[in-house]
Amino acid sequence: MISVPPEHVVAVRHGQSVANVLFERTRAEGVPMALPAGSDPGVPLTKAGWEQAARVGRWLARQEPPETVVVSPYLRARQTWKAMAECAGLPAARFDERLRDRCMGVFHGLNEIALRERAPHCVREWGYRPPGGESLPDVAERVHELLGELAGQRVLFVAHDAVVVALRYVACGERPAVPWPVPNASVSRWVRDGDRLRLVEFGRQPWKAVRRR
Repeated sequence: MISVPPEHVVAVRHGQSVANVLFERTRAEGVPMALPAGSDPGVPLTKAGWEQAARVGRWLARQEPPETVVVSPYLRARQTWKAMAECAGLPAARFDERLRDRCMGVFHGLNEIALRERAPHCVREWGYRPPGGESLPDVAERVHELLGELAGQRVLFVAHDAVVVALRYVACGERPAVPWPVPNASVSRWVRDGDRLRLVEFGRQPWKAVRRR
């Protein structure tokens, strides 16, 4: 429970990244793979990811602007924010480690096939913490701490799927059997309802209805 929640929260997952494309391709092929050690923070967007982010920005330009923008320090989130900001008059962002992606420890950079080979019964469980990594409750703890500093504000987060899932847990107390899907460049929104946050939409892409320019 957050003592005094933000007034309004919009959470955007980063646009399509190079790793997303590799993971999707190897999943379809049934081939295990792993990103180079330590590479996750520097994974960039694809061309399509940049365009997705720009379209999110054009959608945001039609909404009531946030007072505070907080962005994950990972490159794909920073690039998403850059493309969004170029299309909308938004306040300057600050980068916060508490919005970084979930640390998978010894499973860093593994695709779904490789994860199933190494820990088939554990990797998608809510409370599972890989050796040297974080569970989703661990991510929720840092998200909760950040939300507690944003009382009464209109907030925009640009981050990762694990962060958005953790935010839903912190805001609404919902804990799924497996994490909810959070598509690239999707928007999730909560509004203050008394002393809590009420979910308005989750994992949606309302920018698809905005005409390209």
